[in-house]
Amino acid sequence: MKFGPSRVFHPHEDEVTSSSPSRGIQTRVEVGSKKQHGASAAPIGVGGGMARVLDNWERLVRATLKREQLRTAGQGHERTPSGIAGAVPASLAQTTNIDAILQAADEIQSEDPNVARILCEQAYSMAQNLDPNSDGRGVLQFKTGLMSVIKQKLAKKDGGRIDRNRDIENLWEFYQRYKRHYRVDDIQREEQRLQESGTFSSNLGELELRSSKMKKVIATLRALVEVMEALSKDADPEGVGGLIMEELRKIRRSGAALAAELTPYNIVPLEAPSLTNLIRIFPEVKGAISAIKYTEQFPRLPAGFVSGPRDADMFDLLEFVFGFQKDNIRNQRENVVLMIANAQSRLGIPAETDPKIDEKAINEVFLKVLDNYIKWCRYLRIRLAWNSLEAINRDRKLFLVSLYFVIWGEAANVRFLPECICYIFHHMAKELDAILDHGEASPAASCTNSGSVSFLEQIICPIYETLSEEAARNNNGKAAHSAWRNYDDFNEYFCAMEQSAEVHGCILITASSVVYSHYLITSFPPLLFKCGLQTGKSSFVEHRTFLHLYRSFHRLWIFLALMFQALTIIAFNDGRINLDTFKSVLSIGPSFAIMNFIKICLDVLLTFGAYTTARGMAISRIVIQFFWGGLSSVFVTYLYLKVLQERNDRSSDNSLYFRIYILVLGVYAGLRLFLALMLKFPACHRLSEMSDQSFFQFFKWIYQERYFVGRGLYEKMSDYCRSFDLVTMIYMLVNLVLLFACMWLSGWSYLPANSLLHTFSRQAIVFFLGIRPLVSPTNIIVDLPSLAYSWHDLISKKNNNFLTVVSLWAPVVAIYLMDIHIWYTILSAIVGGIIGARARLGEIRSIEMVHKRFESFPEAFVNHMISPQTKRCVKQIEVCKVSKAHSLLDLKKCQRRFEACAWLNPLHLKLQDILGLGIRMWLVFVQESQDNNKAYAAMFAPFWNEIVKSLREEDFISNREMDLLSIPSNTGSLRLVQWPLFLLSSKILLAIDLALDCKDTQADLWNRICRDEYMAYAVQECYYSIEKILYSLVDGEGRLWVERIFREINNSILEGSLVITLSLKKLPLVLSRFTALTGLLIRNDPELSKGAAKAVYELYEVVTHDLLSSDLREQLDTWNILARARNEGRLFSRIQWPNDPEIKELVKRLHLLLTVKDSAANVPKNLEARRRLEFFTNSLFMDMPPAKPVSEMMPFSVFTPYYSETVLYSTSELQKENEDGISIIFYLQKIFPDEWDNFLERIGRSVSTGDAELQESSSDSLELRFWASYRGQTLARTVRGMMYYRRALMLQSYMERRSLGVDDYSQNNFTSQGFELSRESRAQADLKFTYVVSCQIYGQQKQRKAPEAADISLLLQRNEALRVAFIHVEESGATDGKISRQFYSKLVKADINGKDQEIYSIKLPGDPKLGEGKPENQNHAIIFTRGDAVQTIDMNQDNYLEEAIKMRNLLEEFHGNHGVRPPTILGVREHVFTGSVSSLAWFMSNQETSFVTLGQRVLANPLKVRMHYGHPDVFDRIFHITRGGISKASRVINISEDIYSGFNSTLRQGNITHHEYIQVGKGRDVGLNQIALFEGKVAGGNGEQVLSRDVYRLGQLFDFFRMLSFFFTTVGYYVCTMMTVLTVYIFLYGRVYLAFSGLDEGISKEARTLGSTALDAALNAQFLVQIGVFTAIPMIMGFILELGLLKAVFSFITMQLQLCSVFFTFSLGTRTHYFGRTILHGGAKYRATGRGFVVRHIKFAENYRLYSRSHFVKALEVALLLIVYIAYGYTRGGAVSFVLLTLSSWFLAISWLFAPYIFNPSGFEWQKTVEDFDDWTSWLLYKGGVGVKGDNSWESWWDEEQMHIQTLRGRILETILSLRFFLFQYGIVYKLHLTGKDTSLAVYGFSWVILVGIVLIFKIFTYSPKKSADFKLVMRFTQGVAALGLVAAVCLVIAFTNLSIPDLFASILAFIPTGWAILSLAITWKRIVWSLGLWDSVREFARMYDAGMGGIIFAPIAFLSWFPFISTFQSRLLFNQAFSRGLEISLILAGNKANVET
Repeated sequence: MKFGPSRVFHPHEDEVTSSSPSRGIQTRVEVGSKKQHGASAAPIGVGGGMARVLDNWERLVRATLKREQLRTAGQGHERTPSGIAGAVPASLAQTTNIDAILQAADEIQSEDPNVARILCEQAYSMAQNLDPNSDGRGVLQFKTGLMSVIKQKLAKKDGGRIDRNRDIENLWEFYQRYKRHYRVDDIQREEQRLQESGTFSSNLGELELRSSKMKKVIATLRALVEVMEALSKDADPEGVGGLIMEELRKIRRSGAALAAELTPYNIVPLEAPSLTNLIRIFPEVKGAISAIKYTEQFPRLPAGFVSGPRDADMFDLLEFVFGFQKDNIRNQRENVVLMIANAQSRLGIPAETDPKIDEKAINEVFLKVLDNYIKWCRYLRIRLAWNSLEAINRDRKLFLVSLYFVIWGEAANVRFLPECICYIFHHMAKELDAILDHGEASPAASCTNSGSVSFLEQIICPIYETLSEEAARNNNGKAAHSAWRNYDDFNEYFCAMEQSAEVHGCILITASSVVYSHYLITSFPPLLFKCGLQTGKSSFVEHRTFLHLYRSFHRLWIFLALMFQALTIIAFNDGRINLDTFKSVLSIGPSFAIMNFIKICLDVLLTFGAYTTARGMAISRIVIQFFWGGLSSVFVTYLYLKVLQERNDRSSDNSLYFRIYILVLGVYAGLRLFLALMLKFPACHRLSEMSDQSFFQFFKWIYQERYFVGRGLYEKMSDYCRSFDLVTMIYMLVNLVLLFACMWLSGWSYLPANSLLHTFSRQAIVFFLGIRPLVSPTNIIVDLPSLAYSWHDLISKKNNNFLTVVSLWAPVVAIYLMDIHIWYTILSAIVGGIIGARARLGEIRSIEMVHKRFESFPEAFVNHMISPQTKRCVKQIEVCKVSKAHSLLDLKKCQRRFEACAWLNPLHLKLQDILGLGIRMWLVFVQESQDNNKAYAAMFAPFWNEIVKSLREEDFISNREMDLLSIPSNTGSLRLVQWPLFLLSSKILLAIDLALDCKDTQADLWNRICRDEYMAYAVQECYYSIEKILYSLVDGEGRLWVERIFREINNSILEGSLVITLSLKKLPLVLSRFTALTGLLIRNDPELSKGAAKAVYELYEVVTHDLLSSDLREQLDTWNILARARNEGRLFSRIQWPNDPEIKELVKRLHLLLTVKDSAANVPKNLEARRRLEFFTNSLFMDMPPAKPVSEMMPFSVFTPYYSETVLYSTSELQKENEDGISIIFYLQKIFPDEWDNFLERIGRSVSTGDAELQESSSDSLELRFWASYRGQTLARTVRGMMYYRRALMLQSYMERRSLGVDDYSQNNFTSQGFELSRESRAQADLKFTYVVSCQIYGQQKQRKAPEAADISLLLQRNEALRVAFIHVEESGATDGKISRQFYSKLVKADINGKDQEIYSIKLPGDPKLGEGKPENQNHAIIFTRGDAVQTIDMNQDNYLEEAIKMRNLLEEFHGNHGVRPPTILGVREHVFTGSVSSLAWFMSNQETSFVTLGQRVLANPLKVRMHYGHPDVFDRIFHITRGGISKASRVINISEDIYSGFNSTLRQGNITHHEYIQVGKGRDVGLNQIALFEGKVAGGNGEQVLSRDVYRLGQLFDFFRMLSFFFTTVGYYVCTMMTVLTVYIFLYGRVYLAFSGLDEGISKEARTLGSTALDAALNAQFLVQIGVFTAIPMIMGFILELGLLKAVFSFITMQLQLCSVFFTFSLGTRTHYFGRTILHGGAKYRATGRGFVVRHIKFAENYRLYSRSHFVKALEVALLLIVYIAYGYTRGGAVSFVLLTLSSWFLAISWLFAPYIFNPSGFEWQKTVEDFDDWTSWLLYKGGVGVKGDNSWESWWDEEQMHIQTLRGRILETILSLRFFLFQYGIVYKLHLTGKDTSLAVYGFSWVILVGIVLIFKIFTYSPKKSADFKLVMRFTQGVAALGLVAAVCLVIAFTNLSIPDLFASILAFIPTGWAILSLAITWKRIVWSLGLWDSVREFARMYDAGMGGIIFAPIAFLSWFPFISTFQSRLLFNQAFSRGLEISLILAGNKANVET
């Protein structure tokens, strides 16, 4: 947009009262009351309007000045452009460069205020032209402020007026001066030369242009050019105007630098070359740009279509032909260029002068990108868009790759339909092929409508609109899944086999959208558009039912049922295996057939809803299976019944049916086995794929349906053997031991026939401990005569006590169904431990081990993490040095070198022992070994020091610890390895002590020193360093003395007479003198040279006269040369002050070595620093792929989704105190005291500095915010951690010194100094790494000026490589009054001024959020990622520099051998960093750690069923973006979006691995409520997974063993969790049934046992699962592996003492509740857990709201069952037996009731308890109303709790479940003394009469006073009469009947559950109850129940709160880790801040 000259507004000079020539906005503004001129004067009046303007202006000035002050200090909340430029409204900044012009004016204010004024006036003119009426938000305030700024700039010191006629001349003159000053023309010429040469320029440094400065200069030039262009229209064409126009033409022709630096770009400046970004100079990038360049053989584009300095390329043709968006083209152009360039670099081909892309690289990219399309075509048996790979040239291949990416990049939500994209690509590729054959380019008919070409409008929008309409039908996730179609349903239409004939017409790509839509409807009506009222699913319907568990995993349930059936039959036959038993066992045949037919029936039933739209072949298969299954089950059952008749007919020997039966079973089993082998075993599978026999294919199709997504789920034979054999071997051994133990305990002395069949499986344990003990009691119970029932029995009495048998067997069966999970847990822990030990995990588990093995770290580091090229280069350099040294050696010199080192050699080799081997060979060997070690240390040192530096930057270590941990560069001439001082500190002093105590020989002394190898290293280094330092300091006679001294010492060492030559007692004196010398030298002040010379002379005196022996002393004293110099005063009269950096470093290090007296054994002290160093050093010895050079490594991206979580803690948030007076900053200071001290040291503050003092400095205040944020779960922490990848790559690239031309890196000194400033390294890192944070609502946050937006902007400014993607919404009015919204996907970065610079803006077809928020957020931004891999990182994760260094090793795993398929997801280990204080956090951390390490280790290998469980896995980016993305997004069903990417990857023939030599930090929830919400979210997600097609297909298509592993590690885990709880219910309800019926006592007397052995085994197993023992087994194994046995035992005991069993039991209830409710009713949703610091007290009412229905109700039900059982049950052993039998149940009930309060900080503090009671009663009694939330009112909360019951099916299920509560009243009424032995139904009916009476009386007493206002007296009289009558009736009944006082309590016990059942039914059928007018009464009854439950829970809490020691004990329990670290938790909890601070 162009604007006219700046003449709209000329303010009067006399209106300005003050002005300032300085930069920025003026500080004093006075606006008079005169009428304003110009267009802006109209809307501004003198009255109220002007007052508002002035007020707004003052606020604007104050805000701008505040930002300016912060910016000037170099820090701030947001480094916005200074002055008025920072206040440009978004509506103006989007379409103009006003902000850039104002920023330029601010930049040049100090150089030429007049030109700055011109720029401001032009900016005002642009704003006025764009929005003359100031309609936009903030435009009026901005224009008013800018007007005032212009007035101030008009003021002159001399008071003169300004001649505006010379504005254009002044601007032109300043432009010329500015260009000359900054040498812009020279830069352009240098750029041209650089582009032509293709090398980095060595003269760029001479131009003195830093990147940031250069960008600012060019930005200012661009603003000047734009203003000149606007003003030049009024200038003289013959004068300045002509010059300006000529300059503009020149800029357009050759102004590449201006265009490139100011045109926004992401990574590669493709629009034009850039000097500040050297990435285009890399040969592979140049080759890639050249590869896509437009050539003459392509169709001609219209003239002028490509503008600017960039040459046309393939993407321009795609843009013109198909109408792709320009920014989409720019985005994918860079994507393809980087992909080709990286593919080329990985080939390792040397760079050429004119680099070209190799054909291999083109083919690699082509085949990888289009792999899914190729497989799709083959699956549908259609021809590819090309004839053959050989038939298309490289240009066509690049066209096809580019076409696919631009389709994908603009597809928006259609990206979730990968096969739909394949379909679109298929047709567009053919259309492109036809266009390429023409000479002229023309728009494609498919994307053209009414002359406009738009791929988005013509192709994507119709599909999106259909998706959107379908998504709207889900009713915001509340509708049933079967009622609407999700993404998978749409995608599967494009995978149908029947469409092979119609694939060209499913979506007709025509010129008319009308025809397009019509064709969709007519050709395939149900495909995309709704037809009538019925819309069918594709082929799978997600009905909400538990039956999916059977349907998906029917093989598991059939296996369990058949094995149980067989074992039960054997047990009932007394373990004898004979023909009769065998025939009975063969009953598994009909059972199998029937159960298989049930599965088929479920297929038929659960496919309802898809029959109208499903593929015909799929329907046919179901029908065929149904009839085949039905007939086969009937036939097999009939045969077996005939077999039984033959067996029962003893008079006949006929076995015809038996033989037929065996034959049928054999044939059937053989057929299924054959098909299983053909489909699951790799070799057989390939044969079956090649077979075209229709007969075979038919049976194969019947056996297993053919899927595109789900084909080929098989592994290599070696993987099968490894996964089966390893697990089976351990499984068999364990079972064998347990079997013999059971036999011995049960008294069996013999082994039954064929029992070996059971020995090697878990069935042996089930048989002996579960089934066999129940056989005898069952037989007795069935055969017992008629027993006397205590109640009116309706079922069991005349059916052989049927219910009694059921109650006996049910717990055993329940445990049997879940015991595989128990075994899996045990065995996976064992196998995982073995694998971890083999992987060398835990070898270094303490800082002492780090010290001991440090010597081996450099070599291990070099072997794994230094590229081969670098190692070869280093070795060549060292070999050259060694060869040069040895070529000059003669024998004498060799001998002398050997003498110098032999005494330091622990082998103590003597010269004469080696002469026979050849001294020269030996010395070369020794020297080469030393040189190798030296080279290893030199390569290791820069990386180690950077790691230590990062620890210091993160404040984990202090400055002193950093100095001690740092390793010298080892690049000097000192011929030994220098180790860090923390290894050598105090070693010299200890060695001197040994020397002083030495009374033996030299060899003995050296032996004692060498016992500590680092002491020996310290002695060596000290000796050589002293020699080298003295040589460098002295010359002349002094140097002769030094040479003589060291020669004599070396000779004495060689002769073994050192203790004779030297007086070791004088060593402390000598070292004191030398320490004094080094103390002077380290000051680096040459003026101290005289003092240093004197110190050297004193050293000479001490050495000569004290240290040396008398003979040697006399020789030196009589040495003429030395004596003469001493006598003349020349000896050591002056020294050469050390200027060599190597000598300086040596002096400093030696001084520390001699003076540090403290032991460094505890360095570092910080536990986190220790853990990180231990893991890093341990990982050096683990197996990992060797590192490639950075230039050849795989490029990757890191991708983080973000919504509105905390980015950076603000100052107010840090200082805000909670109800206990605790602020976040205070909490952090006490939790991390050492890190706080290190932080203060880093910013130069004393330890006593307070928070208020830090706030006085803006820089310190900002550092404080970052320090606190880096210890929370914030986005700032995540960004810092992920940017370590770039830092690591820059360091690695800098150390590799990639040569690209003129630079010579042959002299490699292995220093990392300056690597962060190296532009080459930065460019190389940017080529390989991209970080995109998808901040979904960042645009909205900026509009409303949310603090999160400013914090994100600050992160962008601090991290130049960070990119932020977000969804931008533009609203515009429509003619009908409706607001139209357009959505854009945008990518921004920070520009040179710190503002957001828009890189890409891609229009979307509509609102992208059609499904779940997080995956939709990922989907819109994934187009901005780059590279071949993408790591998904959540915003509460962290990373470390030492781990980032290993990233290129990890990426090489994609090319490793991991089975039949290459990896598609690399699993990465996580470290949970939130477990350091709270016990709950520790439990959660340990549980999570055991899963992400040991658990996933076993899942990946050997089981091959690892999925993607969240972050931080690394995805094969190309594989996944061409197959639907890295997550799924369908509403609700994909609520756990992460795991579906693992499902999708596996189903699409991917391979998921796990690697533990690298780790990423992860934050977890730390409070019980947070943990419960998180587990509820995950459990609900698993409930939805049960319904999904992904789980169904994996369960059906996996082989049996992988299916088992998959089930028990995904949804099966939650099924078994639920079974654990159900076992308690089954057992208790069974026992209560026996107690109520009176059979327990009768049967016990008759049978003497009720199968107690089996029940004990079942209940023991259940209890162990319940309390988390099996959860803890992997945890313990992980402890043993990585911490050691003793620490593991200690940790486990500590966890138990901290009540971890209570926590695990409570978590069991959480998972059970949410998993079961999700499957029954749905309601799974994302639950925001909050990621703050949770050490606050949770209110009683808040806990009650959260856990009432999930835990408290169920716990009270269990407690009620236990009370009934103890009251009416019969236990043979009395009370002890009862306690032992019900211990687990009592533990569960107590844990569920009181865990929220046990783990609640200050939960038993009396004052908090009182406050909680008041809060709870207020909440309970508050009536609520419209808009009142459940947090404030019981009624609102109660209504919310009923929202999950929505469907008729759900109401029926709830009704059935509620009926169990009526059992209590039915049983108890027959146990009353009042009823005696009467068992008639009348007794039960009379109890209901009593209950109704009680309800009526309750209603009378609770009748609302408001409703009884008119007859209040009557109501009060009625209440009185009712009360008296009730008391009288009770007294009379007690007096004249058998009713006893216990009967009253028993009646209460009976009526309470009945009332709850009535309440539950009333809630379930709410509409009916409401229509009857009873809803208010139901609500009051419910309130009474909640009040009663709350009272039961609250009473023990109140009682315990009376005792102060209980609160103290609880604090110790919750914060044991904090106490062990000496932290003041009690003060934190109490809020006693003042006491702490004082």
